[in-house]
Amino acid sequence: MSIITIVLLAIGLAMDCFAVSVCKGLTSPHGYVPRYIKPILMALLFGVFHAGMQLIGYFVGSLFASFFERFAPWIALLLLGFIGGKMIYDSLHDDDKTHLADFSFRGLLSLAFATSIDTLATGVMFIPHAEVLWIAVGIIAATCFLFSMTGFVLGHLVGARLRVNVNILGGVIIILIGIKIFLEGVL
Repeated sequence: MSIITIVLLAIGLAMDCFAVSVCKGLTSPHGYVPRYIKPILMALLFGVFHAGMQLIGYFVGSLFASFFERFAPWIALLLLGFIGGKMIYDSLHDDDKTHLADFSFRGLLSLAFATSIDTLATGVMFIPHAEVLWIAVGIIAATCFLFSMTGFVLGHLVGARLRVNVNILGGVIIILIGIKIFLEGVL
């Protein structure tokens, strides 16, 4: 497996991280500067979870691959649907808008898990290419980190200029990502 193939795979896997990070940036209140510690934590979690899922997929291998391939779309749909739905609900039913930049560790963990579950299945494809496994894991983790940070910054810059309820927009986008993962896995 070539490095170019691994990089293209990493970019494809990082697109969900990018979209979710844009949403998190969009929902950061105007004028809010989180000092980038929490967005960096988010990006690190996304990268670590992608790397970890890649390794789990590799080491568990074909024993459980059919199970994860079968249920990964459902898990991603349920998690992202719940997270996006909660964002929309909170936006419509809460007068206190401080939750817009919710960077709770538990919330970030659930987002990291939900966006990385499709990476689990790709770990199996490295079984015949064990010599590049650690290079692939590093490239995937770094790509997810970079896409997440870039997405957050872009979302934050755009969010400061929008005059719409970006929390609803972010929730809808996260739900659509869940539907996309579901449809790709089912069809």
